[in-house]
Amino acid sequence: MGDSDIPHPLPLLLPDAIHQAVKPGTALLRLETTSSREGLLDGAWWPRTRDIVAELPTLISVLTGHLGPITRVGLDASAWNTLPTRLVIDDQVVHLDSHPVGDDTVLITRGHNDHFALLLVPPDTTADAAREAMTRAVRADNITEAAQILIATTPEPEDGDAANPAE
Repeated sequence: MGDSDIPHPLPLLLPDAIHQAVKPGTALLRLETTSSREGLLDGAWWPRTRDIVAELPTLISVLTGHLGPITRVGLDASAWNTLPTRLVIDDQVVHLDSHPVGDDTVLITRGHNDHFALLLVPPDTTADAAREAMTRAVRADNITEAAQILIATTPEPEDGDAANPAE
């Protein structure tokens, strides 16, 4: 049996080419700049709406081009307007699982058991806060959970925005 006959498992590393930008005007995606996958999160995704049917195909198409076929996406149904059980994206069936992963995380599955965790930046996040959250999420040494990153990067309300408890 030659080397070409031996099945090779998918690499557990993110390819260097994955750091290309998604088309302007669409959801923003950032992934770790190291292939070690040692941090808690593998990247961050900032969709423009809470319409998963409109938002997910672009994300899956980009990830598939670099990681190979994506078989499942784990999402918290509370973060989306509706959550179908599957979508056909680029002629591939992608199953959508509603898990209480938290509305701050998206779990991407490649193959049978290779998972990528992405910080989900809420669509209504300001550009500065989203940029900061995504930057923190993709640090190779990140040990902060997604929810804590979002809390830490959300601006404090200005005095005029807070309700006056004395009234």
